[in-house]
Amino acid sequence: MYGIADLDNCYVSCERVFRPDLQGVPCVVLSNNDGCIVARSNEAKKMGIKEGTPYFQLAQHFPGQKIAVFSSNYELYGELTGRVVSIIRQETPAYFRYSIDECFMYLDGIELDKLQTWGENLHKRVKREVGLPISIGLAPNKTLAKIASKLAKKFEVYKHCCMIDTDYKREKALEWCPIEDVWGIGRRYSAKLQALGCKTALDFAKHHNDWVRLTFNNINIVRTWQELNGEDAVPNEQLAKKKSICTSRSFNGMISDFETLRTHVANYASRCAEKLRMQNTVANIVGVFINTRSAQRDACLSKNAFREDLAQYWNFQETRLVTPTSSTVPIVQAASEVLKRMFIQGYQYKKAGVIVMGISPDSSIQQDLFDVNAEQIQKMRRLDKVVDRINRMHGSETIVIGAQQYTKKDGKGKADVFANAIKHDFKSPNPTTRWGDIMKLNANAKKKKE
Repeated sequence: MYGIADLDNCYVSCERVFRPDLQGVPCVVLSNNDGCIVARSNEAKKMGIKEGTPYFQLAQHFPGQKIAVFSSNYELYGELTGRVVSIIRQETPAYFRYSIDECFMYLDGIELDKLQTWGENLHKRVKREVGLPISIGLAPNKTLAKIASKLAKKFEVYKHCCMIDTDYKREKALEWCPIEDVWGIGRRYSAKLQALGCKTALDFAKHHNDWVRLTFNNINIVRTWQELNGEDAVPNEQLAKKKSICTSRSFNGMISDFETLRTHVANYASRCAEKLRMQNTVANIVGVFINTRSAQRDACLSKNAFREDLAQYWNFQETRLVTPTSSTVPIVQAASEVLKRMFIQGYQYKKAGVIVMGISPDSSIQQDLFDVNAEQIQKMRRLDKVVDRINRMHGSETIVIGAQQYTKKDGKGKADVFANAIKHDFKSPNPTTRWGDIMKLNANAKKKKE
């Protein structure tokens, strides 16, 4: 049996851990640069607030409504969800973290008749020790487990844990699940299936295997069909294998000078290096892209998105590293060199990103025959280890390299240094990772009330 633990409204739930006064209050979390809504509480969903709604439209569409708004605080979300994963690690024979708010669990060591109680107890422990609500789906394969977790979220009768262990339960679950909500079926295939009369997961599952193969000619769609019919078809290694890591952002405003753009790219490259180290991997290709237009979702917020009066430019280039690495300094240096090659003065840039590719385990790094910097590589590893430890203890970006900072003049002509140019006017504190944000309790508050 497989299981999946899925945090309910993850970002909003994390914000509410230290704000119990927000229980029952509509809450939303914004994207980077406070652009669009990316997470909503159940109360906000009931009000009709849609994901992707630009922040500035909230007051227009919901005048006079009390809505709690937060900037994205990934440091807080990562720390709290990490606590949930540590509990899952203790409770399960094996697991794989699929995303920031989801973990697949392999439950072969737990007896079938005890799984339902086990799942309910896991929910209770996470809620008690971390304060986050979690829904658990149990099934013979990963796709059905995902559907079961949706049922656990939707219906209170399941007590936050739904198990699909019979054909009757499987067919009832597939009949309830819209085809667009099936894990492994993207937007394009969902539209095609609906055009072919497959409105629900059950409609698709009832088709013959030959029809699926001839219609789609796609191994992943075939595996999804097999799993909907109760088979275990998605390989475990397919989940864990990452071919690339990308970090990108739309800017708060437009950027025309190289140094400011280089600072953003250095921040993205540093984040990619950190992600590589977190999963014990290295990369041998560093790519950079720059764009004068923001993403489609941010188009309504961009001052130059799709404006015909401004010159438009997009480019992507990459470089190969002599020796695969996860160290921040060489990856940032490589990204900066790539940016220098393709930067053109005179454009108003709105977005940039860094992509690291050619990812492999760090346990089997092939040293280049002509690379004489073996000693320097070891120094970089030791440096990264120390920096990661300090940033874990005192908060992310406590220590950064010089390329991640830029100098900007304030209104009085003085120079101020910024390590992060992302706009987050509604960002909450980080009481679990930063000493300066530790919560202070007022011992006299109760006495004053009395």
